[in-house]
Amino acid sequence: MAPHKVVFLFDVDNTLLDNDQVIADLMRHLDHEVGHERQHRYWEIFEALRSELGYADYLGALQRYRIEYPRDPHLLTVSSYLVNYPFANRLFPSSLDVLAHCKAWGPVVILSDGDVVFQPRKVERSGLFEAVESNVLIYVHKELELEDVERRYPADQYVLVDDKLHILTAVKNVWGQRVTTVFPRQGHYALDPKELATYPPADVSIERIGELLNYDLSSLLAETRAP
Repeated sequence: MAPHKVVFLFDVDNTLLDNDQVIADLMRHLDHEVGHERQHRYWEIFEALRSELGYADYLGALQRYRIEYPRDPHLLTVSSYLVNYPFANRLFPSSLDVLAHCKAWGPVVILSDGDVVFQPRKVERSGLFEAVESNVLIYVHKELELEDVERRYPADQYVLVDDKLHILTAVKNVWGQRVTTVFPRQGHYALDPKELATYPPADVSIERIGELLNYDLSSLLAETRAP
């Protein structure tokens, strides 16, 4: 397969979709269904599982919660809430317009971390799966899977859009000037003072994902710097 001139790689959570708001909604739902104490316990389990696996696993945390509270009748309600959540309502403004804007220049791919059930469900129900024409890659640690990304979507140049500076830095250290890193300052990771102080700035920083509509391809790629 001949390489594309450019391939665009977009993260999902807090890049195209307001995942902080999804979590806030889930917390309110858990508070209502199981009470504040058990809601707090769910998040303790969730964080422990994330430390163990390296990615967020909402349904896996719910399974572990069930082991502790096997007779809780609200589990089915919470499970249904997660699976049927209206993710399309949580897309950041202009997210779909940005994807369409970039598709004029090359393939647009979702590049995300996550489990094999809930994260694909999120991508599908949000409308992102259709928007990127089913070009979706979901790994445990995507920054360690760049060889597979290149094999599936070979390109002379990549543009990576992600709200986590440590991901952008890790990819820049591997691909060097073959990648243009774009940092939308959205969500708690993007505003974390420790993260901002630890890692170098991205090639391009924007306040909102919709600001990418102000760029053409040449001006975007012109921002590319060496690691």
